[in-house]
Amino acid sequence: QVQLVESGGGLVQPGGSLRLSCAASGSILSINAMRWYRQVSGKERELVASITGGGNTNYADSVKGRFTISRDNAKKTVYLQMNSLKPEDTAVYYCNADIKRTMLTQWTNYWGQGTQVTVSS
Repeated sequence: QVQLVESGGGLVQPGGSLRLSCAASGSILSINAMRWYRQVSGKERELVASITGGGNTNYADSVKGRFTISRDNAKKTVYLQMNSLKPEDTAVYYCNADIKRTMLTQWTNYWGQGTQVTVSS
């Protein structure tokens, strides 16, 4: 079974930086778009950043200029570099990806388990 596992979350002070990683594992033929979402309890899940298989990126207005999404296809890993962090960035961050397991299977959307990011003094 395909799994997405996030890592790198934690506690950081306002203005600090953090880098999240999400590694895909299992039987995988190809990974198309990869994305980072975040969610605060009681709020809707928000798309933070996305990256296509070709490396094109998009960002939510709230993180433009501060966050950078990247990927390493050989490692089947997507990263989110977060700089100039603000308290309002505090959330559970989720990895999301479109994955094709074999030539005979459909493209399927997968979610990671989430990693907590807390920005506080």
